[in-house]
Amino acid sequence: MLPDPLHPAIVHFPLVLASLLPFFALGATWAIRRGARPRRAWSIPLALAAALAGSSWVAVESGEAQDERVERVVPERFLSAHEAAAETFLAGSTALALIAASGLIGGVAGRAARAAAVVGALALVVGAALVGHGGGQLVYRYGAASAYAPGRTALSDSARAGQGIVRAERQREGDDHD
Repeated sequence: MLPDPLHPAIVHFPLVLASLLPFFALGATWAIRRGARPRRAWSIPLALAAALAGSSWVAVESGEAQDERVERVVPERFLSAHEAAAETFLAGSTALALIAASGLIGGVAGRAARAAAVVGALALVVGAALVGHGGGQLVYRYGAASAYAPGRTALSDSARAGQGIVRAERQREGDDHD
């Protein structure tokens, strides 16, 4: 049985994989320099990069499937900013997986691809932190989880504050349309 909502259960996979990938990429690079066969040593970072791209795609898709419900309690601009950051992260993780795959090529091209993959993996840690922070803000500052609360009496202070922000945002947007 899948959790409902699914998105919060899925989003931790890309965050963890993005955090681990630089260590494995650096470790594989070190092992190759010490004489390990490049294809064998690089297969672990490549598998992690592919898993990162796949889990990022699932996280984006699960978030998009739940955004209408969360829009009821979170200002759309904050939700859109998180979504844009997640889509950028997905593009970066997909590109990184392709670059990492090129690391299996022999010679200078493979060495260059592996070096680029290490740099890209380090950059994706920053991207993951930005996406994760934005998601955390949606939940803990703007009360996104209250979209799934069974009743209004169960709302936390952060959810109530988030609803107040939503009402103020909607009122301001209404004033802008007059």
